[in-house]
Amino acid sequence: MAETTCDDRPLTLDDLTAWFAVGGKPASEFRVGAEHEKFVFRTGSHAPAPYDGDNGIHALLTGLMRYGWEGTYEPAPGGGQTLIGLSRGKANVSLEPGGQFELSGAPLADMHEICSETGEHLEEVKAVAAELGLGFLGLGFTPLWRRDEVPIMPKGRYKIMRRYMPLVGGQGLDMMFRTCTVQANLDFADEADMVAKFRVSLALQPIVTAIFANSPFTEGKPNGFLSARANVWTDTDPDRTGMLDFVFEDGFGFETYARYALDVPMYFVKREGRYIDVAGRSFRDFIDGKLEEAPGERANIKDWVDHTSTAFPEVRLKQYLEMRGADAGPWTRLCALPALWAGILYDPASQAAAWDLCKHWTTEDRAALRLDAARLGLKAMVAGRTVQDVAKEMLAIAHQGLKTRNRLSAGMVDETNYLAEIEDIAESGLTAADRLLELYHGPWGGDVSPVFEAFAY
Repeated sequence: MAETTCDDRPLTLDDLTAWFAVGGKPASEFRVGAEHEKFVFRTGSHAPAPYDGDNGIHALLTGLMRYGWEGTYEPAPGGGQTLIGLSRGKANVSLEPGGQFELSGAPLADMHEICSETGEHLEEVKAVAAELGLGFLGLGFTPLWRRDEVPIMPKGRYKIMRRYMPLVGGQGLDMMFRTCTVQANLDFADEADMVAKFRVSLALQPIVTAIFANSPFTEGKPNGFLSARANVWTDTDPDRTGMLDFVFEDGFGFETYARYALDVPMYFVKREGRYIDVAGRSFRDFIDGKLEEAPGERANIKDWVDHTSTAFPEVRLKQYLEMRGADAGPWTRLCALPALWAGILYDPASQAAAWDLCKHWTTEDRAALRLDAARLGLKAMVAGRTVQDVAKEMLAIAHQGLKTRNRLSAGMVDETNYLAEIEDIAESGLTAADRLLELYHGPWGGDVSPVFEAFAY
């Protein structure tokens, strides 16, 4: 679809809706994308790594270029260019606001390719980090650092978000600077398939939050949650987060989501690589060329793509579906999330069985589950059942879906082995966060600092 410029006709709702529909593809072309974030710390002090300096984030990005990564830049405020990320093929390395280091993987055919990509990335970053005295930690929320201790990355959009977040929620800055997540991206065939996948994945997202709960500490102490990351999202910005009740209503489709995204307040307009702060303004006014901060500018499709990336519901629609509800964790669990969702959503029988698990849940059930999963993990309840029981059944469905997919590695092993660790979690009823609390109250003697050695990549 060609971009609409300020000299062309204004975008219409049909244009915005059509952009989502372009993502539809035959099942034979379905792919999976995996993303994960990790905290970067100095190995001696456990302090967060700054952007600048001989052993900072910039040096880490620069060091990775030896492996064929190319730099991604944006204009610096005082002139010149700022290195803000890397790209290699269809994969990207990007920086979250507090320096959380993210791999956004390429769309790949199976879990074996995803695990290979993830392993290669971790080997590369560990090799460079070892030279710089840096380490990586995969937890959903930083266990030690205060917000004012976390460095600020020099990306234009983050400056805008940093100003706006406190106006609309109590924990938006914590979301930006102190959380890490794992994400899976999956395809849909057409509108009906998108709707079915959106509903089952959104309803079951809190179950995934519970399975992957891995953030029980804040500033060195237990915080009362098993997933502090998930709790943060409940008080970030109600206009752009949450469970999207309209997804479960009759008539939901691409246009419904486009109308929702239209009503999400803007953050920025991007022109010639620079960000113009329009936080809180209406994208509808941008379409009509009525933004005072951007005189003469009218929204084009690229602006719409940028804008849709500033909505943060538990499942997000782009030209694919993003599953966004899992805490970061160790290398052994990074491939489990995409495996779980591929097993459920890429096998029709498994998808139907998963929907049977949750289709009777009410709006109130889903809202309560989102809150309780963050606090109680697998011990939470939903519609008269324990989350642990639902998780076990969900994983059995995913396991069967992966067996049916029958995507074999070179060693003739299917994808089910990637579920093994989270199957053990569900069977035991103890999340990674529960295990961390046992260590804190036991061998660690009330000190969280051993996590930087015991659970570093």
